Amino acid sequence: MVGLFVAACLVALMQFLRTRDRRVLPLAVLFLCLAQARARDWRDPWRDRFHYGAGGAGLLLLFLLSRERVSH
Repeated sequence: MVGLFVAACLVALMQFLRTRDRRVLPLAVLFLCLAQARARDWRDPWRDRFHYGAGGAGLLLLFLLSRERVSH
């Protein structure tokens, strides 16, 4: 599962390098946070923090996408 999240992050970064669209960066952060959270033991307090970071990145991505929709 961790490998899947890391691969998704790499694909998102390649998309960013190809298009230079900054909205892809929160998506890459989301995948990295999920990979870190999944790699940690369930008793590790950082696991929850990485899950919160993934949620924050998802909310930021939602904000950026909805902002783009409103301006057009």
